[in-house]
Amino acid sequence: MGYYKIYLFLNNIDISCTFTLKKMHKIQLEAIKPNNNSSFHLMRNPRLNDFYFWHFHPEYELIFIDGASGRRHVGEHISRFEGSDLVLIGSNIPHLNFDYGVKTDYQKTVLHIQPDFLSEAFLKTPELVHIHQLFEKSVYGIAFSGNTKATVGELLQKLHLLTPFEHFLEVLRIFQILANSTEMELLHDAPVKNQYNKKAQERLRLLYRFIDAHYQRRIEIAEVASLCYMTEAAFCRSFKQMTRLTFTEFLNHYRINQAKRLLMQDKNISEACYACGFESLSYFNRVFKKITHENPLQFKKQYFRDC
Repeated sequence: MGYYKIYLFLNNIDISCTFTLKKMHKIQLEAIKPNNNSSFHLMRNPRLNDFYFWHFHPEYELIFIDGASGRRHVGEHISRFEGSDLVLIGSNIPHLNFDYGVKTDYQKTVLHIQPDFLSEAFLKTPELVHIHQLFEKSVYGIAFSGNTKATVGELLQKLHLLTPFEHFLEVLRIFQILANSTEMELLHDAPVKNQYNKKAQERLRLLYRFIDAHYQRRIEIAEVASLCYMTEAAFCRSFKQMTRLTFTEFLNHYRINQAKRLLMQDKNISEACYACGFESLSYFNRVFKKITHENPLQFKKQYFRDC
């Protein structure tokens, strides 16, 4: 059986993974916005056990899953966890959803932290030095075990009950516990290093910022090609070579992730469709199902059923 190496370079990191021919899936950029009145994005029990979601995002991710045994696939690290798992994943490290293939009744909490979280405070506040060091280690991917996993897992599961200010303080407490823990395992021997040239990295960062600002309207290939000072043909060839996606596919993935966020805020299907730059409800439904393997209404019903 053949093997393929897939690369996606964005924001100073070489994102890569090896798949068998039968298991080859495109990597997805997950668009994440903080919860209202919060510095964080917290998800409780997002059910993705029937969906192979190989993805990345600039945000740090702390994930706790309980009542399940499954595959831990972070970057190039693949192993099994039994019963529960607690993992801190660094910015832009690709990973598989931890509940993929799980058939048992499980609980999952996912906390996303902005990549610039406390960036200035880390440098100026002695009390935060150990947390800063933990975030620096996250480029390896970190799995926690023992009492640390049990204690932090319990705290994470109660975060949704707190006010925004209490939530903020509790997150700091959680990361202080993790930073001082001796029950940790680095999932890689070395951080993932970028092997792509700086010009291409900056081009993708520029495109990402542009998409983030303009995804709600029609975006023409000629417009983004001009932004990169390239012809349309050269841009399409270069983008596909770097991301293994066409620009339209990449843009659709971004828009669908934004649409999912709106649906989880109880917006209706039409609102989510047109707010995210789709001009046709039928096309939106078709793209949504192709990417998520369910239609928007099914996704919304399942989300509120699990809340």
